[in-house]
Amino acid sequence: MSVVEPLIRREDLVRHGPDDNRAPERCEDRWMSDLNDVRLLLAEEHGLAVVSSVQRDGRVLSSVVNVGVMPHPLTGAEMVAFASDGSAARLGHIRRGSDVTIAVRRGWRWLGVTGAATLIGPDDPEVGVDIPSLLRDVFRAAGGTHDDWDEYDRVMAADRRAAVFVEPTRIIGNG
Repeated sequence: MSVVEPLIRREDLVRHGPDDNRAPERCEDRWMSDLNDVRLLLAEEHGLAVVSSVQRDGRVLSSVVNVGVMPHPLTGAEMVAFASDGSAARLGHIRRGSDVTIAVRRGWRWLGVTGAATLIGPDDPEVGVDIPSLLRDVFRAAGGTHDDWDEYDRVMAADRRAAVFVEPTRIIGNG
């Protein structure tokens, strides 16, 4: 398990008052955040974020998904997680070793989380992990609710959905 890269020390940031919605300031125009900041920003809009991975030819592939912050089921480390259709190209990129960047934007506030990703799903099983239960947890972490969990499980299985966990090695932004 890696440690979040210390881009900027929190004590170097200038914070505004508790009712001030402005982001922390830094004279070098860079900011550092943590997963709690990511969790709070995600909660404002049902976990919507842009997920990017690198294709074999070096081009970036991006798409909009619902993400949440939750513990990895094997390590317990807090990570950014989302569910992905089993046919999504991003899963192949991750299996090849592509890092993943997740960008969250709310108005003029934004955060970017980058790190290595791990997959847990029908094509990437882990001993002792109940995949349907894990996918439900990921869905809930991203702000989702469902009236019929049996139907949800059936659709996730039919789509060969996998849980994607991104271990944050870099979190930057102004959010």
